[in-house]
Amino acid sequence: MYKRLIVITFILMFSTQLLAKKTIIKMATLAPEGTKWHGMLVELGQKWSEVTNGDVVLRIYPSGVVGDERDMIRKIRIGQIQAAAVTTEGLSELNQDIYSLIIPLLFDDWNDVDWIRERLEDDLIAGIEENGFKLLTWTDVGWVKWFTKDPMKFPEDLKGMKIFNWAGEYKTLQLWKKGGFNAVQLASIDILSGLQTGLINAIGTNPMVALASQWFGLANNMLDMKWGLLTGGIVIDKKIWDKIDPEYQGKMLEAIAVIDKEQREKGRYLDSESIKVMQDYGLNVQTLTEKELQYWKDYVEKWYPDIRGSYVPADIFDKVIALKKEKDLLDAKNGGN
Repeated sequence: MYKRLIVITFILMFSTQLLAKKTIIKMATLAPEGTKWHGMLVELGQKWSEVTNGDVVLRIYPSGVVGDERDMIRKIRIGQIQAAAVTTEGLSELNQDIYSLIIPLLFDDWNDVDWIRERLEDDLIAGIEENGFKLLTWTDVGWVKWFTKDPMKFPEDLKGMKIFNWAGEYKTLQLWKKGGFNAVQLASIDILSGLQTGLINAIGTNPMVALASQWFGLANNMLDMKWGLLTGGIVIDKKIWDKIDPEYQGKMLEAIAVIDKEQREKGRYLDSESIKVMQDYGLNVQTLTEKELQYWKDYVEKWYPDIRGSYVPADIFDKVIALKKEKDLLDAKNGGN
């Protein structure tokens, strides 16, 4: 009996040591379970387990079960979770300069995105890390387009609608008001019910998100215009990251770089497939002529004084606008290539 107790005690001690050695990373995301973004995180967890010999375990909490993105950042800070895959909404909690990436109608294509962000990212990342987080990678979901219950083609049409605004994001709310628009604050997990009840009837989102969340069934008119960029990143509590073996850190970053490369090469260009699927189920698509698109751009440019300094910090706003002009000049010089 005594020997048996010794064996059991040894087993328990050994098991406790094994568990203590593991690093459990709880990661939250709004990505619905079963979507390609959720699948990307699942794959990431598998890769991390492989390259760390099972010492790093990634547990994913999808579909907003942890709350909105601001909730995720807050819960990382208090240690309830350790990481999150968030959009600019969450990242802006760590560095306000991130808002520079979602200035309306700033980017014309992915070349613009890569060229401008490459020149900003050192400062953007530094700001995030100053707040105790490590950015593991940027994640690009795709272009933001307008989905509305009634057809919408011009800014004046949008002014008569009730626009979704992230709950707790007061800067954006004030910006909409200054522009003469009607925005309604709502948690992202309540968007579907908000569309059902008529609390909102317009939302700027990516086609793949609209399809995955089934929002397009209620907001079945889409304006085919690149209103903005839906981008974000995967962040982790820097205290947790620093505790991981440096050798494992390198392998984990390599694993995420491979997945990110696949996402950029394939995922960026899946909007059209999602739009086609939604059209098969009744989505109406409004297109713009070059003249009509320029009308939108001119309208938004008149809005810049309100955006600069209130929504996007003045210094980074000026830098981004200057970079876009520089990129446009380079494109013109190279014949648009």
